Amino acid sequence: MSAAGHEVAVAEMAPVTTETRWARFLRRFGRQRWAIVALAFLAVVIVCAIFAPWVAPHDPANQNLSDSFAGMSGEYWLGADRLGRDTFARLIFGARFSLLAAAQAVLVATVLGVPIGVVAGLARGRVDAIASLVADAILSIPAIVLALAIIGVLRPNLTNAMIAIGIVYAPRLFRVVRSAAISVREETYIDAARASGVGMLTIARTHVIPNVLSPLLVQISLALGFAVLAEAGISFLGLGVQPPDASWGVMLGQGTVQLEAQPLLILAPGAAIMVTVLAFNILGDGLNDSLGREIRRE
Repeated sequence: MSAAGHEVAVAEMAPVTTETRWARFLRRFGRQRWAIVALAFLAVVIVCAIFAPWVAPHDPANQNLSDSFAGMSGEYWLGADRLGRDTFARLIFGARFSLLAAAQAVLVATVLGVPIGVVAGLARGRVDAIASLVADAILSIPAIVLALAIIGVLRPNLTNAMIAIGIVYAPRLFRVVRSAAISVREETYIDAARASGVGMLTIARTHVIPNVLSPLLVQISLALGFAVLAEAGISFLGLGVQPPDASWGVMLGQGTVQLEAQPLLILAPGAAIMVTVLAFNILGDGLNDSLGREIRRE
């Protein structure tokens, strides 16, 4: 039997087709009410961030010293800071930097962790041992400490900070993908494919990657929440987004020194960070409950 013909046969032997798996996922996810609420909230935040110039009532950089520390009003929904800048407008524009930072960090983690995890899970042996050793070494160092060390070598800015966070989180994705790849590698239809001469690259593309998508999506959702929180902490320390640009972490840092004059300066970005991270975690839990290879009772 040719390799092409065997691929068709192996696909038929696979226990669950892609269409069936995703149809079942949509049915299960439709029952996750809190996950749907979290997804809707995140969609609103993303839309507001994309269309921030049209959503925000003021220019976030516009200063009006006569309105310094203004309270909540029809003009300033969440008050104003020491320079008379609209807190609500800065919150909307800050979502751009915070979400962009999270996306950059997760992209770096995915590019580093996923391919190496697939190769290590399929190859095993010395390749797996070396990759696992490096991942364990990175995981043994506190995330923020390692990120600060990388930022110290590079120049403090948002991109470098998120590269550091991506490197810190890559071993977590590596472990998830490696574990899933090892599990798939032991399946009978994978042994049949290898025996018929199908290359490892083809096996990884057609069988391994589709089967690791489920746990990977869950981890990516959780990683986005972690990245938002990490960016806030790094920017709070002045090593991420640099003024006059505003991210939620920058707003939090500036608000701490002006807390007595205007409490909303710390409450607004703090609430935005908390709710967004919570939404990512709830979405991750919903994906975890909805995805999976096992057949569950309907």
